[in-house]
Amino acid sequence: MTSAKPTLEIRDLHVAVEGKPILKGLSLAVNKGEIHALMGPNGSGKSTLANALMGNPKYEITGGSIHLNGVDVLELSADERGRKGLFLAFQYPTAIPGVSVANFLRMALTARRKEMGMEKPLPPKEFRALVKEKMALLRMDDSFAGRYINDGFSGGEKKRAEILQMAVLQPEIAVLDETDSGLDIDALRIVSEGVNALSGPNLGVLLITHYQRILNYIKPQFVHVLVDGRIVKSGGPELAHELEAQGYDWVREIQAA
Repeated sequence: MTSAKPTLEIRDLHVAVEGKPILKGLSLAVNKGEIHALMGPNGSGKSTLANALMGNPKYEITGGSIHLNGVDVLELSADERGRKGLFLAFQYPTAIPGVSVANFLRMALTARRKEMGMEKPLPPKEFRALVKEKMALLRMDDSFAGRYINDGFSGGEKKRAEILQMAVLQPEIAVLDETDSGLDIDALRIVSEGVNALSGPNLGVLLITHYQRILNYIKPQFVHVLVDGRIVKSGGPELAHELEAQGYDWVREIQAA
């Protein structure tokens, strides 16, 4: 009897930026229904992993593989990866003046539904009800849907807009790249509550963070420590508390050994 393949499987991944090796043999598996936290000091390669997963052309894959539901995604463009159910919440979301949140979500949802075998777009009335429901989950005013994406948004609004996209698109794997960056305690709580509400058997989450504080709200089952482009230690949620208490020096010693 063979075990099922992981939803997201990263094997011996090597990534370079402008010829400089950043990831040096990273392996990780994330299944739907799981929350994984990837922690590490600045410069360890956390955001490089997020960008490589989504196909940012600046990040050159020099070795290894990435599979989503058994499909090799390295030959797919970023939008193709998104349609297949891989989602990235950016650390620094980009403003798109002239494109409203609602129009962006409608186009993205239509593409995602088509990939899932649903050829017809969601009827306008059902789409509006869906967006309103998800916005309420994130304590967003209805007027938010008419604003241009991230144009003039506060840090907290940008992060909530990212989680709103995740809520509407219903990906299989969500990569959250330092979602806690730049958030005050109230915004952090609201964003975390949204992630927790969306978590469940149909979603796997890879939460990339530098600090333990977001893990007070989003509880991972698995914690991995990335140092100098490699995962040097994995464990349960207690590992995050060890890092909070002791810093990263002791795991750097593991990496050097």
